[in-house]
Parts: sequence; C-alpha cells; structure tokens
Amino acid sequence: MKRARQKVVVEKEAPQTSQKSKKQKTCLYGSVFGESDLHTSMDWGSLPHHVILRIFQFLPLVDRARASSVCRRWNEIFHIPDLWRRFEFELSQPATSYLKSTHPDLIQQIIKRHADHLQYVSFKVDSSTESAEAACDILSQLVNCSIKTLGLISTAKPSFMNVSKAHFASALTVVFVNSKSLSSIKIDDTPLDDPSLKVLVANNSDTLKLLKMSSCPHVSPAGILCVADQCHGLKELALNYYILSDELLLALSSEKHVDLEHLRIDVVSENPGQVQFHTIKKQSWDAFVKHSPKVNIVMYFFLYEEEFDAFFREETPVTHLYFGRAVSKAMLGRIGMNCPRLIELVVCANGLQPLDDELIRIAERCKNLTAMGLGECEVTCRGFIEFVKMCGGRLTQLSIMEEVLIPDSDYSLDRLHLEVSKHLGRMWFPDMMPTW
Repeated sequence: MKRARQKVVVEKEAPQTSQKSKKQKTCLYGSVFGESDLHTSMDWGSLPHHVILRIFQFLPLVDRARASSVCRRWNEIFHIPDLWRRFEFELSQPATSYLKSTHPDLIQQIIKRHADHLQYVSFKVDSSTESAEAACDILSQLVNCSIKTLGLISTAKPSFMNVSKAHFASALTVVFVNSKSLSSIKIDDTPLDDPSLKVLVANNSDTLKLLKMSSCPHVSPAGILCVADQCHGLKELALNYYILSDELLLALSSEKHVDLEHLRIDVVSENPGQVQFHTIKKQSWDAFVKHSPKVNIVMYFFLYEEEFDAFFREETPVTHLYFGRAVSKAMLGRIGMNCPRLIELVVCANGLQPLDDELIRIAERCKNLTAMGLGECEVTCRGFIEFVKMCGGRLTQLSIMEEVLIPDSDYSLDRLHLEVSKHLGRMWFPDMMPTW
C-alpha cells in the first residue's frame, strides 16, 4: 500500500511541468533525433550512426569498450576504422607501477582487427624492461600497418635501453618496412642503430618529415647523414650534439633539401671532464642558416661549467637556449656577443655573481629576444630594470624568481615590479616558482 501511495504522488506532480519547458525540450531533442522519435520511448540502440560514433570518439578507451557491449550495433561501431586511426598503447607492470595498462585482450583484438587502420601510434611504458619488451612484441606483429606517426615514450627511466638491440631493431624493422608512409618518428632513449635508420630511409624517404632521436648511443654521425642525404622533405630533427657535425649541416644545406624548420640539439654530460666537445665551424652554421633562414635552432645544455669551452666562441645562429645546470658569467657573456638570433634564454643556475653586465649585453645585441627565465642567479634591481627597459614590450615572457633580484639603493622589490610593468606595458610580478 505504501508503494502505491508513492506512485500516486509522483503521478500528481508530473503535470506541473510548464508548457514552456516542454517546448524547450522538444526543440532540443527534436533537432538531434527528429520529431517522430519524441513520441516513443528512447531506444539507445537506435541512435543515429553518426551520433554514436561521435560519442565513442569522446569516451576514454575503457568506457568505449564497455559501451560496445550495450548491443550488437554499438559493438559494430566500436570497430569502425575511424576510431582506431589514433591509439596509445599503455604498458606497465601492476606490481611496480601506478600507471594504467592496456588490457592484453584488447591488444590482441587491435592486432587482429585494426592493425591496418592504425596511423598515429604511440607506446607509453613504465620503467620496467618487461613493459618495453612487450611494446617491441606488439611492434613485431604490426605487419599490415600503415603508420604515419610513431612515438616510443618512457615515463620514468628509459626502459627501452634495457631491451636487446637485436630485439628492438627487429621490431622497428617490421614497422619501417611495412608502413612506407612514416612522416613523424619520436624514439628518444632507445637502442636505435645505423642499420635501422637505413631501413627507415629505404622505405620512407619520400614521407619522413620529423625525426626525434636524442640519446640513442648506437646511432653514429654516418647514420644521421644517411637520413639527411636521402630524406629531402625532412622538416624537424632532434639529436645529440655528438652526432652534429659540419658535414651534417652542409648536407642539410644542399639545394635538394627543403628548408629545415626546427633543429633541436641536446648537449649532455653525465661525467664532468670526461667528454671533449667538438666545435662546429661558423661557415657550416652560415651555410645552414642561408639555406633555411627561418629555422629554429634549440639547444639544451646539461653540462658542468668546465665543459662549455667549445661553445659560442664564434657567431652561432641558435634561437632558443636552455641551461639545466650552472653556467658561468663568461659563458653568458659569449652568448651576448655571438648569438644575434637568440629568441629565448632560460638559465636555471649561475652562482653568486650578479649578471647585470651580461644581461645588458644580451639586450643590446639579441634584438629578437622575447622570452627570458632566470632561476638560481643574482641580478641587481637596477641592472634588471635596465635590461627590461632595453628590451621593452617585445619581452612576451619574463619568468624571474623573486630571490634572483637584489634590492639596491635605487629600487626595492615593491618599486621594481611597478617599474618593470611600466616598461613591459603590462602588469608583472616576480615568480615564486619557475614557470619553464
């Protein structure tokens, strides 16, 4: 009896909905499903094909898989090729990682039914060797693929480096040989080698536009020269400094090459004083920039102070500079003298000597500078304001830690932010935490 009374109450409340509200709902649903559908109860299995497909595109993979079990029609849409062109395999060991992992059954289903649909593929692995080996096993099975972009991502330490070189090269060869349309490859921190690059070039030289392969110790300058000589459409390249050479820059400067848009160079040393860095000739840089005048040359430095001797003693066309370790006043002075194309400069650490003169020289000579970041350094308030005044409104990014700035007799920190804001043309405050 109690249940019956409750039902009556609900039925009495229902007619209170206003006519206006009913009309609004009719317009909303009618525009998607049609007026005739409103006179019947909603049947989710009969939703228009394009609506279900759109819903699936926004669902996370796990929810998409669950939705595919609603009915046979939804399961058919779950396997439409458009939903499988872009896919990220996530591989981790549950016992040692908090990362989620793509279910093995789904992986086998993808290999069986969708290998030829995959076009934009990445593998995200944790720090375990087992996860990296599992990624190689999947790559080895993509014999019917037509992949356009491939990325191998280690979320912690580079676990692909623990896979045997033969296993890794064999897996990559399957993709390199069968795809024949690769345009973008990001395989940092892997045992990639010269023979693998030759296979890549032999099958994808007409399509390859982006190659990122920093920290690949088995690749030699000869291997990257092979890419430069044959992949004439190459637009972006990322590599370690030890591979960079005068010969490579000249190869990228030949008439048959398109203009390179982006060159990233990682300059890394793990053992202080044990690496002797070579110098690139000014003539090689000049030829390269003459051929590709709009190229961005980005250099990431992770060196010890005594290892900077080979750099920036002559004019260098670098556009973006990032120093992850301490860099000396003398090095920053050379940057001000010899980097006229500089657009962005980030210095994470320097020491306890004010950098006023170095910053002013950079402002004077680097007319394209638009972004600056300073971490564990020291600059007097007077010197910093002079730097900002010389750069003016072109400084679109200015990230300076508050402890970098040394108050002097002319400026306190409170007055400094007002003065800097005036010269930038916008409100500015020092950072409490770095934003780069």
